[in-house]
Amino acid sequence: MPPTIRRAVIPAAGLGSRLLPLTKATPKEMLPVGDRPVIEHTVRELVASGITDITIVVSGGKSLIQDHFRPNPALVEQLRADGKQAYADAVEEVGELTREGHITYLDQSGPYGNGTPVLNAARAFGDEPVLVLWPDDVFVAEVPRAQQLIRAYETTNCPVLALMPMEPAHSQRYGVPVVKEDLGDGLMRITGLVEKPKPADAPSSYAAIGGYVVTPAIIDELREQTRRWYEHRQGEVYLTDAINAYAAHRAVYGQVISGRWYDTGNPADYLVAQMATALAHPEYGPILRKLARELDDHTPTTT
Repeated sequence: MPPTIRRAVIPAAGLGSRLLPLTKATPKEMLPVGDRPVIEHTVRELVASGITDITIVVSGGKSLIQDHFRPNPALVEQLRADGKQAYADAVEEVGELTREGHITYLDQSGPYGNGTPVLNAARAFGDEPVLVLWPDDVFVAEVPRAQQLIRAYETTNCPVLALMPMEPAHSQRYGVPVVKEDLGDGLMRITGLVEKPKPADAPSSYAAIGGYVVTPAIIDELREQTRRWYEHRQGEVYLTDAINAYAAHRAVYGQVISGRWYDTGNPADYLVAQMATALAHPEYGPILRKLARELDDHTPTTT
């Protein structure tokens, strides 16, 4: 059988303002997490999940993303001639992701907001569902997050949001789903999202994080939002607003993702993602643990 979902969108047009000045000249999507840029983690996850058409929506100053994934046969040939086979294989493998994922690029145009890049890319979708993943999220999971979302869509044939358990005190950082029914195995029927509620007002103990299965009807809601924006020129066009409008009358589901989520969108979380990825690396992990022990042994004590 053909895959139920074969297309994906990665919105990569943001300014990365929370990471300035680090992102002044380097796109936030190209900041390293472990030994690869953060967007490569997302692309690899999609390719490993059977996605064969990836659209990366970009803005000015993001040419480094294209340069990174573009095959470079001349460099590979030079590395092999120099006997640097491991480096040549690594460069060749990154270029191969472009072919396997059929990566294309699209310049973002329209109102500000994370719904706009999805709508920009929608012309190629037809009547197909599509995955939307943010490029500054890293998931470490036995089964890729994208696969977990695809399975939830195959079960429900409805839009799906990625969810993670949330500490109630952190509710003001996330969109929090209104859970109507827990169907087991992490699958939940939801009726909407409350954006950044106070802990006392949070409708559940889950957070909506970076991952969606978007259906054509959600795209229709985005079109309607964009039409209204051009009439009033106020606010932004958000994907979550389109999902909320859809969920008021039709079924939407959330899938609790099994795995560990690392957000790289702000300095503290970026450092956590860096450290966690490095500690999990078979070569770098032991070195860093040794360094941490040495630093801890030499930390001055205060009385």
